[in-house]
Amino acid sequence: MPDADQQHDAGGPGHDVPEEPERPLLTLRDGLPAITDTDAALAEACAALAAGSGPVAIDAERASGYRYSSRAYLIQLRREGAGTWLVDPIAFESLAPLAAALEGTDWILHAATQDLPCLAEVGLRPGSLFDTELAGRLLGYPRVGLATLVETVLGGRMKKEHSAVDWSRRPLPEPWLEYAALDVEVLVELREALAAQLVEAGKDEWARQEFESLLSFEATTRVDAWRRTSGMHRIRGRRGLAAVRALWQTRDELAERRDVTPGRIIPDAAIVAAAQAMPSDRDSLLAVKGFHGRGAERYASRWVAALRDVAGLDESELPTRSPRSDGPPLPRAWVDRDPVAARRLTLARAALGELAEEQGLPVENLLTPDYLRRVLWSPPSTRDPASLAAAVDAALAGLGARAWQIGLAGPVVTRAILEADTPAAEPEPEADTEADTEADTGTDDAD
Repeated sequence: MPDADQQHDAGGPGHDVPEEPERPLLTLRDGLPAITDTDAALAEACAALAAGSGPVAIDAERASGYRYSSRAYLIQLRREGAGTWLVDPIAFESLAPLAAALEGTDWILHAATQDLPCLAEVGLRPGSLFDTELAGRLLGYPRVGLATLVETVLGGRMKKEHSAVDWSRRPLPEPWLEYAALDVEVLVELREALAAQLVEAGKDEWARQEFESLLSFEATTRVDAWRRTSGMHRIRGRRGLAAVRALWQTRDELAERRDVTPGRIIPDAAIVAAAQAMPSDRDSLLAVKGFHGRGAERYASRWVAALRDVAGLDESELPTRSPRSDGPPLPRAWVDRDPVAARRLTLARAALGELAEEQGLPVENLLTPDYLRRVLWSPPSTRDPASLAAAVDAALAGLGARAWQIGLAGPVVTRAILEADTPAAEPEPEADTEADTEADTGTDDAD
C-alpha cells in the first residue's frame, strides 16, 4: 500500500499509483545448444571459439550444497561469431584443447572469484578478464547479482530458479541447460554497458586494476574452519570446543571421501548437541537430537570414537575460545588493549565511510577492512607527515591494496594515525561490523 506521500503524488487516496510494467522475460536467441561431451564435439567447439571475435563470456556450474568438491560440472562459453557452447568437463580427461582455443582471449565472468578456482582446476586460466559483478560494485549498484544487474542495466528479466540445483546430476534437464546458456548469453551485452558506465564515471582505471588483480586470485583454505560450525556460541568450556572440532573433522573426512556436502551426513546442530551431551556409547549417541538419520547411524562408531578421544585429551591439548591469528585482535578488544589504536580505527572508519559514499561504492571495495586494521594496529613509527604517508602507502601496497585504493584511502589512514595521537575527545569504540567478522574468519562474498 502506498504511503501518504505517494498517495498525495498520485492525486489522493482515491487514485491508484501506476505500477511499473514487468520487464520482458529473456529467452535464448540462438536456441539451446547440445551438450559438448565427446572429443569430436569438443574439437568443433574449440574451432568455433578460436575463430570467433571479441571477448569470451564464460561461466561454470558447481554442485554446492550437494558435493564436497567445488569442481565444475558444466562450463558455458559464448563468443561473437562462435555462438554458445555447453561443455561437460566430467566427460573429458583433459580440456587442454579448450585452453588452447581460449589462449589470449579476454574473459567475461560474473563474480569471478567463485568460478576461477574450478576453471583453473581443469586447466582454464584467463589472460585478462572483466568481472560484471565487481564492475557493478564499483559503480555503486546496491544489488549486483546477475539477474538484478541484467534487469537494471539491460531491462530484461531472467529466471533464476535453477541456481541451486545439483549440477552433478546426469543427464542434465533441459530447463537447467537453458538457464545455464542464458547466463553467458547476456554477459557480452552487460559488459559493454557496464564498461561504458565505468568510463563515464571515471572509474575505468579502477576497474582495470581490480580485474588485473583477479588474475592471481586463488581460493584460500580457512584456518580452523570448524569454528564456523553453526551454534558454536552455545558451547561452554574448552572440552566442548574440542568435541565440536573432533566431530567436525570426522564429518569432513567422511564427506570428502564420499564427495557429498558435510551437512548431508549430519547437520551442524547435531554436532553442537553431541558436544554438549558428550555421549560415550552408540545408544546414548543416537538419542541425541540430529543423530537419527542414515548418515548419523551409519557412522555411529566413528562419532563415539571421536568423542572418547576428546574425553581423554589433556587440558593443554584443548582448543582456546579465540583462534590463534597473526593479525590484530577483534576491534571490540582494541579500546582495552590499545586505546590509541581504537581511536585510529574509529576516525578512519568514519572518514572512509564518508569517502566511499562520495565515490559511490561500498566501503569494503574502497579498502579491504583487514588491511585497514592491520595498518592501524601496528602503524609506522614515524609521525613526520610526509614520511608517514609514504610508509602507510607502502604498507597498504604490501598487503595487496591497488594503486587507486591507496590514492584514495592512504591519506585518510595517515590522517587518522596523526589525529589519534592528540585526540580532542575520547571517541566511543565502534561495534564489530560484518565485514570485520568476515575478515577475521577469512570468509568471502558471494552474490
